[in-house]
Amino acid sequence: MMYAYHIAENRLHALAPDASPEPAHWIDLYRPLPEQVAAVEALGIQVPSLEDMEEIEVSNRFYREGETEVLTVMLPGLDAEKRRSFGPVAFLLTPTRMITVRYHAPRSFETFPEHAGLTATGCGGPLHLFLGLIEEIVSRLADLLEGTGRALDAAARDLFERDEPEDELKTTLRAVGKRGEELASYRLSLLTLERALTTFSLNIPKKSGQNLQPVLKAHTRDIRSLVVHADFLTGRVAHVTDVVLGMVNLDQSNANRTLSVVAVLFLPPTLVASVYGMNFEVLPGLGQKYGYLIATGLMAGSALGSFLFFKWKDWL
Repeated sequence: MMYAYHIAENRLHALAPDASPEPAHWIDLYRPLPEQVAAVEALGIQVPSLEDMEEIEVSNRFYREGETEVLTVMLPGLDAEKRRSFGPVAFLLTPTRMITVRYHAPRSFETFPEHAGLTATGCGGPLHLFLGLIEEIVSRLADLLEGTGRALDAAARDLFERDEPEDELKTTLRAVGKRGEELASYRLSLLTLERALTTFSLNIPKKSGQNLQPVLKAHTRDIRSLVVHADFLTGRVAHVTDVVLGMVNLDQSNANRTLSVVAVLFLPPTLVASVYGMNFEVLPGLGQKYGYLIATGLMAGSALGSFLFFKWKDWL
């Protein structure tokens, strides 16, 4: 799909779906069709493919082609089936417009058209739109990190304030591990955003003036602070994971200890039974009338004595 917007009265206004993208200041390509790519390339802009965007080489993610500056970042979002996804988003900046290319749906791209005029840079031009969209993305990542922090708080509270059965501990461990994977993607997003802003800042004196420098520095500081927060949450994930694994090990140790004690309870009776099961012609008490009851009593008494000893030692 192709969404096109033009700037009027410091706001973004959507163009009609069948309108030409020529007057647009922002063209957003979401899983674009070949004809939509061709319509943008007719404006003299080369649209990168998904394979190009997924390359990890710096030269394929941050480069300049003529008057077009291409910056590719990794962002979390939703795929076509509304499942959590993580993939590349390309920003193509020209003197007259900004083009974004994406194959998944980060939330920021849905909310930014309504908030564009409220950002620190407003809707002064394509570079202002770029920094405004970056501001929206950073705010979204901050919200995601805050949500992860709340989820970890809830998991820690359940662990420390109430006893959980082993099945629930496994569920908690799986949930915390999932949060750790999400944190890794958020941190990678922040790092790619910081690299993109660094590349963008190299040519900013040649662009629309020095008034964007303070906003650019503020965004960079916000990203770095969020990276620190992501590292802190990663440490919390490791801590909660260690606690869950420790509790699972304690439960397993208690079960193994119980099984070991129960097994030991039957060792003395087994010894008595083994003695009277020997195939010797002469055994003490073998010919007595109450020999069977005496042997059974010895086995029961030895088991009871072992049980009382273990209870006294608090092993049961």
